[in-house]
Amino acid sequence: MTQSHPNAPTIRLLLVDDHDVVRQGLKMFLSLDESLEIVGEARNGAEAVTEAARLRPDVVIMDLMMPVLDGVQATRQIRAAQPEVEVLALTSALEEHKVNAAIQAGASGYLLKDASSDMLLTAIHHAARGEVYLHPEAAQRLVRDFRSPEMREHLTAREVLILQLMARGHSNRTIAGELGVGEPTVKTHVSRILGKLELESRTQAALYALKAGIATLE
Repeated sequence: MTQSHPNAPTIRLLLVDDHDVVRQGLKMFLSLDESLEIVGEARNGAEAVTEAARLRPDVVIMDLMMPVLDGVQATRQIRAAQPEVEVLALTSALEEHKVNAAIQAGASGYLLKDASSDMLLTAIHHAARGEVYLHPEAAQRLVRDFRSPEMREHLTAREVLILQLMARGHSNRTIAGELGVGEPTVKTHVSRILGKLELESRTQAALYALKAGIATLE
């Protein structure tokens, strides 16, 4: 199990799943990683919204099919109220129709429930850094089903490059380092890209880049 770097901040997690066994299994596994802290749990989307507001976690691991309020609606409400909180959707193959909706709602990425433990940890750390993470196998289905809007304005060469880096999962800080510019400059470019493409999130921008052939799944 990965151990945290002495100077690395602990990633605070909120686990959301209506099945106690799944939730407890995740808790037992993730508690072994010193870089992670389970700050709370929720059994449905309504509880998730309440607990996210109270606990302010870094990452919410969100089941999509739940009673009272489903994971898609919960994701939308959490992201609207707390844009700094990242949501990682965790879904079964039978719930694929919910995945696009979760991405539209603001989830930064998603995993299928049969993903490996290493993949789960990787996705959590990506989400905590504000990076996009898509399950490699199911990402192809997401790209296939993604309805990319028609671009009303052309992207500049620099914007295309930043879009490619976003599609590879890079955060604003990483992109700034690669391009030798300030992080605020990258943030401005990202906002312009989303505006031109009429998209709402980095994950949607990544899907656009994949669908348009600007980036690849490799």
